[in-house]
Amino acid sequence: MAKSYSDSYKEAGVDVTAGYESVELMKKHVAKTKIPGVLDTIGGFGGLFAPDVSGMKKPVLVSGTDGVGTKIKLAFLMDKHDTVGIDCVAMCVNDVICAGAKPLFFLDYIACGKNIPEKIAAIVKGVSEGCVQAGCALIGGETAEHPGLMPEEEYDLAGFTVGLAEEEQILDKSSVQAGDVLIGLPSSGVHSNGFSLIRKVFDIGNCDLNAYSDVLGKGLGETLLTPTVIYVKPVLELLKAVKVRSLAHITGGGFYENLPRAYGEAFDAVIRKGSWDMPAIFRLIQETGEIPEHDMFNTFNMGIGMCAIVSPQDAENALQVLRENGIDAHIIGEIREGSHRVLFEE
Repeated sequence: MAKSYSDSYKEAGVDVTAGYESVELMKKHVAKTKIPGVLDTIGGFGGLFAPDVSGMKKPVLVSGTDGVGTKIKLAFLMDKHDTVGIDCVAMCVNDVICAGAKPLFFLDYIACGKNIPEKIAAIVKGVSEGCVQAGCALIGGETAEHPGLMPEEEYDLAGFTVGLAEEEQILDKSSVQAGDVLIGLPSSGVHSNGFSLIRKVFDIGNCDLNAYSDVLGKGLGETLLTPTVIYVKPVLELLKAVKVRSLAHITGGGFYENLPRAYGEAFDAVIRKGSWDMPAIFRLIQETGEIPEHDMFNTFNMGIGMCAIVSPQDAENALQVLRENGIDAHIIGEIREGSHRVLFEE
């Protein structure tokens, strides 16, 4: 086959040969995500996956899509590009698991001002790592070079995932009852939300991101780039062992927006403050920016990246299963009769 290249297109800002080099560099990372069901010997314009639905009564596909948001600005400033891909996968698969679905595969989309093969490969390395953590396959993606639309050194990253669930096992918030227990799964920090506020608070771009912070025990930039926790595997084990009534992924909108999506309008979620260890970064954000506590809980995860709702009888078993799978979970509150609010108690 004739070699593909275009000097005219390159002069306009798009180097197609850089795209080919990127693909070659990322192949070793993508290969790590291969799981049963991936069909990589046929097709050329779409990713193929053959799910195993044997024994399922009524399989349902559950999809989710998201990006990394303005956290990606930190990757530019730190010149570190191999972790934001984990965030991208996490934001998608953590949503899908809230339905009780196991993520099957993932596709990414990278738009960049200039295709620098090593940088694109680093991004995909992170995406691949996220897929490995989630137990899903990276079966395709797209890298688009957009000269003139964005600066050469910048890019944006988004993706989507498809999961599989048995219809009768899909989590239903209508099963939540008064007296149910809220179990908090700890976050690794800010995860991938609220970075527009963070950049304003710390004047990101004009501060020293590498300077050591006694409060954080490391640099601010390193702390903020900590990847989002991928909860898929521990939660799948939890779903096998315990009757989970509902799950909430605590992302953009914090507690106030995300928790009510997991229970009915006749109930309130009552959170006990101090029932979990809050990462130091949140206190630093609040004090530096003089941000009201309500706004903190309405913007950030505050140290709880996911919340499981279970019956009181199942609570101790749920905690044990999560801890056996590397999640230091805690009971952080309960469901009470109410009017679809999130309340906090000392």
